[in-house]
Amino acid sequence: MKKYTPSRLSRLPIKWKLTLWSSVLLFCVFIVYNTVQYFFVEKWMIHQEEQATEKTMREILNFALEREISFEGADLDEMRGFLQKINQQDQRIRILDEQGNPVAAVSNGIEDSLAATITGSPHEQWRSMHVKGNLLLMERPITIFQFDGTVEIVKNINEFEQLSGALFQFMAIGCLVAVIISGLGGRMLARQLVKPLQAMNQTMKNVKQKGLAERIAFYDNHDEIATTMNMFNVMMDKVERSFQQQRQFVEDASHELRTPIAIVEGHLGMLHRWGKHDPAVLEESLQISIQELARLKALVEELLALTRAENLQMDEATAVCEPEQVILQTIKKVNVLHPAFIMERDLRELSGVRLAISVEHLEQILLILLDNAVKYSRERKRIAVQATVQKERVCLAIKDAGIGIPAKDLPFVTDRLYRVDKARNRKSGSAEGNGLGLSIAKRLVERYNGALSIESIEQEGTTVNVFLPIRAGVQ
Repeated sequence: MKKYTPSRLSRLPIKWKLTLWSSVLLFCVFIVYNTVQYFFVEKWMIHQEEQATEKTMREILNFALEREISFEGADLDEMRGFLQKINQQDQRIRILDEQGNPVAAVSNGIEDSLAATITGSPHEQWRSMHVKGNLLLMERPITIFQFDGTVEIVKNINEFEQLSGALFQFMAIGCLVAVIISGLGGRMLARQLVKPLQAMNQTMKNVKQKGLAERIAFYDNHDEIATTMNMFNVMMDKVERSFQQQRQFVEDASHELRTPIAIVEGHLGMLHRWGKHDPAVLEESLQISIQELARLKALVEELLALTRAENLQMDEATAVCEPEQVILQTIKKVNVLHPAFIMERDLRELSGVRLAISVEHLEQILLILLDNAVKYSRERKRIAVQATVQKERVCLAIKDAGIGIPAKDLPFVTDRLYRVDKARNRKSGSAEGNGLGLSIAKRLVERYNGALSIESIEQEGTTVNVFLPIRAGVQ
């Protein structure tokens, strides 16, 4: 494979690239504008000279025709006087006979040798006006009685050429000034465009030095750069939250795993030192070790279940054909384990509905939520399960009359290994679990494009709402 070698331009910093390209763009715009303006002015000035010459020609022809000049004797003298009167600076007027010999001629500042450079040069016969060098030639035929001749006007437009040259020099100087202004303007433009990127770069350095709490300060004017900076801040919020959750998870998991391991290690050490010879101590230590190992095994299994829930790949073809039966069977299983509880259900709206979730995962979610409802109910052993259809999704509400969740803890109960009251012993309330059940349920629901919400009033009860999409195309 051929190795890519970047060009010198591509190796430049973006600031200099913006400066260079903006300068070139501004310079090109100025050059094009001045070029168009120069040629427009030049054409306009030539047109003005042509119109002035055309006017002089009409005056000569009108004068000759009105007076029916014979171009002889006194008429010829009158014609010369008129030509002398209307002739302008740097202009020669001649009236030629049929053989091309001058009958009357006046000149003001233009020599015959200079005029001969255009009158003697070949030119298109069908055109009445010609421009060559600094001279303008106009010819018109004139016929009066037996006279058949030509009126010829030669005008020196040297002043126009000088003015055009001065205009060109002025525009050339303007182009040089435009190069300088374009460079400065491009530099300022590049600095303004790169400033947000520099702010992002500085924020990244601050994140590296000071931590994930650093953010970009910007004014949201709803353009692309502001949107990018806002997305950077949003991304950093998610990264910071993810790191905090990861750190909290590692700390909680370490604590949860350390406790049973320490208990088992203590009892095994005690048995190794002296307890193995005492049957009562041996029995007690083995029983406690088995319980702690069972709790450790349950914790590891829940952590694996959470990992699988987070990495779940949803199968679009998976659907629950009869969710009502799955829910009833799950309630029956929980009721067998906890016969003291009254399980109320209202699932009438689920008739003929298919849910976009597998049977196993729906059952797992219900078991987690019903198990939590049982654990937190205490004296009021009544749990209600209700299903309602809301447009394109189903809402499953699991409501208990238990101890409830404090408002300050409600936003965090779905975090991994979070328990409402860690100070309580494991025989009361939420301390019986590992704090992973709701996390697993929430991840499973979200993997199927659903949602899980919790409403709770302390000492009155908790309602968990599970929203699952309905599988389309079913009658």
